[in-house]
Amino acid sequence: MAATHPALSNRLRWSLFTVLCIAGVFNAMDRPIIAILKPDMMAAFNWTDSDFGDLAAVTQFSAAFAFLFTGWLVDRLGVNRSMQVGASAWSLAAMAHGWAYSTWQVVGARMGLGVTEAVQTPLTIKTVATLFPPDKRSFAFGFATMLAGAGTIAMPFVIPALALAVGWRGALVAGGIGGFLSLFAWMWLARGIASLNERGVADAPAAGADGAGYGPILLNRMTWGIVGAKALSDMTWWFINFWLADYYRKEFGLSTLELAVPLAIAFAGSGLGALLAGWASTRLLEAGWSPNRVRKSVMLVSALLVAPLPLVLQLNSFWPVAVMIGVVMAGHQGFSLSIFSTITDVVPGAKVGRVTAFGAFMGNMGGVGISLITGRVLDAGLGFVPLFIFAASSYLVALAWFQWLIPTIRRDESDLRAPV
Repeated sequence: MAATHPALSNRLRWSLFTVLCIAGVFNAMDRPIIAILKPDMMAAFNWTDSDFGDLAAVTQFSAAFAFLFTGWLVDRLGVNRSMQVGASAWSLAAMAHGWAYSTWQVVGARMGLGVTEAVQTPLTIKTVATLFPPDKRSFAFGFATMLAGAGTIAMPFVIPALALAVGWRGALVAGGIGGFLSLFAWMWLARGIASLNERGVADAPAAGADGAGYGPILLNRMTWGIVGAKALSDMTWWFINFWLADYYRKEFGLSTLELAVPLAIAFAGSGLGALLAGWASTRLLEAGWSPNRVRKSVMLVSALLVAPLPLVLQLNSFWPVAVMIGVVMAGHQGFSLSIFSTITDVVPGAKVGRVTAFGAFMGNMGGVGISLITGRVLDAGLGFVPLFIFAASSYLVALAWFQWLIPTIRRDESDLRAPV
């Protein structure tokens, strides 16, 4: 697996990774923007809930399709060049929303954003595998998710203010500008570094790359254990991301401005859950627990945190509901962190981008399915009950699938040479 870059100081490693995580916040801005400003967009284009679900599904499908190629791209280009190409592309796609004045133009902009933002996930996992030794990667994943959560917490407060000042189109343009600023910071920090590849040396990106396609990856039992668990758990993640704001509006009558605090609580839970799961995983590994025991223990605890989700439908008080949703989001991030950590445990460095991207492809296809289903379930008057019941069980089913296909997690032996 990846050895850390011998020429980089620990400070530079963390600086580069922090900038990448900040870029990821701007990469993901489109999701809460669309959810928070749903009434404005529906009024502007005369959409129904099904129309909104279809738009979310189009975005998800575009990202899912792109993941089949972005993992290969990241493996071939290496971390540095992938960051330059990816951040430029998704920032331009976000800014394109500023010129979307019809439904089809919005759809086109969303498809472009879905395709280009698909670079971020394999790039982040590849960067962790490149910059950090094995026992430190769980904490790095937790830090990344915590930072993303902090950015997301701010969005329910910032986005309505941006929308009031410059409209929903302007809010998405702002995300693109932020992406370019992050890219400039990365390029300044990485000046003089040709590339960061999976061997941890600054040389031509193809030097250590595995040029094979997806065939060997798709024939590996562990790949299907990872991607199946990712698809099942991500269905709930995308459901909450796209529909939580709508749930609060319908059940509690909240306005766009009033959504800020409950959404902030949800994403605070997301960030805190990731940080705690990453910290606990690192401490347990350092205490001598095996990767198999650590990953699956964290996944089980995380799945149990999500299981009580349907109870929110029995609560009449708003604040307990908001706190419980925060706990559910924490559970998702702990589960997801363990899946990504497993990838860096068992997958050779030259294949990390492709396995991650294929997992993200399956996760996004799950997002496509849940978006289409949710809109139609709500339009049919069935409410959120069946959706919450599915969400509560999805993580336990995902863990059972993961355990069946990956009964024991063993690190790739080459991973052990990574210096601390």
